Amino acid sequence: MDIDGTHANDGYADPATIRRILQDTGDTWAVVGLSGNRSRAAFGVAEVLRRFGKRVVPVHPKAETVHGEQGYASLADIPFPVDVVDVFVNSGQAGAVADEAVAAGAKAVWFQLGVVDPDAFARTRAAGLDMVMDRCPAIEIPRLGGAA
Repeated sequence: MDIDGTHANDGYADPATIRRILQDTGDTWAVVGLSGNRSRAAFGVAEVLRRFGKRVVPVHPKAETVHGEQGYASLADIPFPVDVVDVFVNSGQAGAVADEAVAAGAKAVWFQLGVVDPDAFARTRAAGLDMVMDRCPAIEIPRLGGAA
């Protein structure tokens, strides 16, 4: 087991999948848990995603406008296609969000650092989506050498 509690061979953070999601999957990211609260990790990660050319769509019960982008209360409320769903909710709620991402037609799901649900991972992959768990795109994008 790695320091972060995952297994190196579990596939949850496969480097090829990380690269594919960040470079090839598309630039519209729904960030579930993103609100106008600047002290939350989602706010800073959304800033990094935007800096690397991603459109960041806030998904939060408050449906706040964040970083100039209209927010929505749920993934189902977003009236346009979303490429990646980035999940900033606790592991107990994350599986339902992954299922909503599949239903919404997303191409990939990304569970943030500390968000782990092996059953959701299996369901999401079985539905044909790429998925990463327990990683942060704001950490991974710079590792690509700015090629995201």
